[in-house]
Amino acid sequence: MRSKIGDSISLWINNILVKDMYLTTEKKQELFKSFGSSEIDTGSAEGQIALFSYRINHLTEHLKKNKKDFSTQQALVKLVGKRRKLLDYLRVKDIARYREIIKALKLRK
Repeated sequence: MRSKIGDSISLWINNILVKDMYLTTEKKQELFKSFGSSEIDTGSAEGQIALFSYRINHLTEHLKKNKKDFSTQQALVKLVGKRRKLLDYLRVKDIARYREIIKALKLRK
């Protein structure tokens, strides 16, 4: 059984971790609701592209501050590749949906 001090410390740590999380469940649901057909539709290409774009933007900002974080740089390159594959798939399947997601996320200049 935990002591009161242990409980308060674990509660404090949980609060810190939740505040520092850049991608919460609520944010994911918001992204999927905005770009997918519903907030529980996590498999749509548009929803996944939006999620990858959000993560890519976050990692890009992180790398601007931490230039020597090579593991994050490698993860960023992988994410960009995954997003590229999904965009290619969407362009082949439905060009109108592809153009909509490009415009909504401002991926092209």
